[in-house]
Amino acid sequence: MEIVIPLFDRFTALDAVGPYEVLSRVPEATVRFLGPAAGPVRTDTRMLTIDAEAAWEEMAAPHVVLVPGGFGTRTLLEDDRILGWLRRVHKHSTWTTSVCTGSLLLAAAGILDGVDATTHWAARELLGSLGARPVAERVVQRGKVITAAGVSAGIDMALTLAAHIAGDRTAQAIQLSIEYDPQPPFDTGSLEKAPPRLVDLVRSAEAAQSD
Repeated sequence: MEIVIPLFDRFTALDAVGPYEVLSRVPEATVRFLGPAAGPVRTDTRMLTIDAEAAWEEMAAPHVVLVPGGFGTRTLLEDDRILGWLRRVHKHSTWTTSVCTGSLLLAAAGILDGVDATTHWAARELLGSLGARPVAERVVQRGKVITAAGVSAGIDMALTLAAHIAGDRTAQAIQLSIEYDPQPPFDTGSLEKAPPRLVDLVRSAEAAQSD
């Protein structure tokens, strides 16, 4: 099972690394990080780099493609190189997936036209403008396409994908092995739960970071 995670400048680290921690434990699966070229790719905080072992195009027919999000997605919404690659690999993939604003790239590639999909709550309107049907759910599966909401939802999506690939028992064992048992100290982890003042604070911070 060949799983690829295409990185790009200003991707969000957990979008890629969270699912990697789950999927790298799937029996007989290989997870590879790709990039615009082989070499280091920097996250949106500019404090971490991950080495891509090959360029996107060097993997033409992976079984699974998992597109992370991050502020770097916005500059790629009209990038023929990555969008064309996503269209090509989607034709042959067993599963095409995304985390957070990675779904914006799937939508821009035409993969989500008229399809229910999720993304980070702050990008739902943009996702809809790209042809998808945004839904306020943590993980959304439609056929072979699975999208996850913001950042941490990638772990949930990866466990869902692991269950499809290797069965529920294996996915449950992976969940136990990484001790994924969320018990957050606050109940403000979604747009629907957070008070307006926090929503405004996050929107302002993200607007500043996207500049």
